[in-house]
Amino acid sequence: MKKSSTLTTTTSMPTSPTLSAQTLSASKMSLSSSRSGRSSCQSHGPVRPGSGCVDAIKAKREEIEIDTILEKAKFYTSVCLGTTAILSVFTFLFLIPFVVDPAISTIIADYDPVPVTCVVIDHIYAEGIKNCSWSSCREGCTSSLTKCHQLYVNYTRIPFSEWERNPRDLERVNWDVSYTKFLINSEGCGYPPTTNCSVFARQYGFNHIGEPFPCYYSRAYPEVVIGRYSWENNLYHLVLSLIIPNVLFAISIGVLSYWYCPCCEKACNKSSRVYAEKFPTKEDKLLCHSDEDDEMEY
Repeated sequence: MKKSSTLTTTTSMPTSPTLSAQTLSASKMSLSSSRSGRSSCQSHGPVRPGSGCVDAIKAKREEIEIDTILEKAKFYTSVCLGTTAILSVFTFLFLIPFVVDPAISTIIADYDPVPVTCVVIDHIYAEGIKNCSWSSCREGCTSSLTKCHQLYVNYTRIPFSEWERNPRDLERVNWDVSYTKFLINSEGCGYPPTTNCSVFARQYGFNHIGEPFPCYYSRAYPEVVIGRYSWENNLYHLVLSLIIPNVLFAISIGVLSYWYCPCCEKACNKSSRVYAEKFPTKEDKLLCHSDEDDEMEY
């Protein structure tokens, strides 16, 4: 009685009209293969280490563990890349007023790399915002001027190395520019420890008035004279401040876009087939129509 009831239930199951014969046959084959696999594992008695079932289970567990480790690594790497991208943006914005802008203004001024001869002729020390309209040296480029050292110089375009070999009488020298402002660098400001205005004033100020020293003048603005200049250092800091933050930002955003942007992933994994090959041929169309007719008959 049990066999007949089972037979009637299986034959009385309604088949969906949308399912094809190929789909039904494939599902029956997969079901039979899974049952045969289970029966084969159970027919051998207790599972022993070294059997095929144990190896398959171990392989599956290893795959799951590897996938878990990769997902964790991807997550932490994404966090690091996102943090790097944000820090790169803020670093670049910080470097613009402090490194990029002074470096570009120095390039535009076109200072003569060969130091010429300067002589300080006046040194004024003032206090108060009203009295400090400008300063030869300022510690902090954004701070207000409450104390200032104002140095004025004369300079001649005679190289300082030549002046040292053959000194001239200061009263008989034809100065190219007289009584012009003297700055510590192109911006006239800086930050400790590289910029110390007290040391700068002692080096060029009251006690050294009338003593020749090397300085750099601007070929674009001849009235601008500075005490520190190096083309190599200026270009070096400009290139580093432009390349490092932007490269880190581009790499971080590129990797994150590849991982999490569906459009980028599709573009990177794009098929190499020719555009015409993506359309079905006449033979494929005829085959599809014949399959549809068979399904309708079934």
